[in-house]
Amino acid sequence: MATSQSSSSALIDSPYLRSLLAGGLAGTTVDTTLYPLDTLKTRLQSSAGFFPSGGFRGVYNGIGSAAIGSAPGAALFFVTYEGTKKYLANQAELANGGGGSRSGHAGAHMLAASLGEIAACAVRVPTEVVKQRAQAGQFPSSLTALTSILNQRATHGAVHVWRELYRGWSITVMREVPFTVIQFPLWEGMKKWALNRRAMSTRPKDVTGAESAVFGSISGAVAAAMTTPLDVLKTRLMLAKERESVFSITRRIWQQEGGRAFLSGIGPRVTWISIGGAVFLGSYQWASNLLAGI
Repeated sequence: MATSQSSSSALIDSPYLRSLLAGGLAGTTVDTTLYPLDTLKTRLQSSAGFFPSGGFRGVYNGIGSAAIGSAPGAALFFVTYEGTKKYLANQAELANGGGGSRSGHAGAHMLAASLGEIAACAVRVPTEVVKQRAQAGQFPSSLTALTSILNQRATHGAVHVWRELYRGWSITVMREVPFTVIQFPLWEGMKKWALNRRAMSTRPKDVTGAESAVFGSISGAVAAAMTTPLDVLKTRLMLAKERESVFSITRRIWQQEGGRAFLSGIGPRVTWISIGGAVFLGSYQWASNLLAGI
């Protein structure tokens, strides 16, 4: 909780605007700096195979769509996440006569993170579709991948274009919600642990960017490893030449490639998200603290 002193020195008073700006900065930073690892992960998961999809060449293919979509997607997530968290905390305090509730913290973080991811997917899914088709070598750039989808309006109609841009929506939500339900309660729990350890000290009343980066790295690695099979399904759905159901792709992978295929790219994914969690949540905390005057 901010003191009156920190509030008066805040660069931006609105917590929602702080979340918007800090989230946009965090999303852009992590997606652009770690883009090559994301490309390698996508190629490892592609049904065409790693080297036919480009191997180690052109690891920045599709970065344009990532750069454009990162800031609004992350900003939407954090505004929804922080807003939901604050609302649930206020409701719990009212229900308990102003005493607050400790037992509902993890559940509140899970719900807030889930709603945040659903909001962010409105931007993230079209960005991922365009980006991954460029990463997998289907198109030379994100612009040509996007143009190819938009040009289908003349022959298939606007509804088809919309469905192509949001191909993989369901599996993306199915991947992102479990991921955040694991990552964010872990991150919040480690932050709370750090704050409790220095409750009687004169240090700042919130964790530092460096502390948040460490906690973000650990929680991100755990969540990434546990949700890799869902990530494989998402990649295959988005790269498929024709629309397919999650069930049919799951069955084909199991029958033709075996269970190990569901862990394809787990190394780059865990590495990327572990580093990404540090950059993402570290830069978010740093920017949020700066804007709050902490």
